[in-house]
Amino acid sequence: QVQLVESGGGLVQAGGSLRLSCAASGRTFSSVVMGWFRRTPGKEREFVAAIRWSSRHTYYADSVKGRFTISRDNAKNTVYLQMDSLKPEDTAVYYCAAGRTVATTTVSKADEYGYWGQGTQVTVSS
Repeated sequence: QVQLVESGGGLVQAGGSLRLSCAASGRTFSSVVMGWFRRTPGKEREFVAAIRWSSRHTYYADSVKGRFTISRDNAKNTVYLQMDSLKPEDTAVYYCAAGRTVATTTVSKADEYGYWGQGTQVTVSS
């Protein structure tokens, strides 16, 4: 089992920044992919970013490319999502996820991830 705990959400004005953290504990896998997804009421979960733990290769949704940065700290078993130039449309509950074997072609698919955190609210005011 893998446990994921997110933190760092909050309220910020448009143009501001937030950094989300996702601490992983329990069983870990060298081939794991860590991802961030978000959900707004009435919508499906939306892929935001992902990082392949072993290679640090990163993937981003077009909507956040150039504004968000995903990274990981191996010693702390923690993944971060640095969010800059935030927009009101970034408002959502953000979820951390982990997948054991996620192909590059399916890294944006929520179904590929078997472990999820509880979510953290991010609200961007205009």
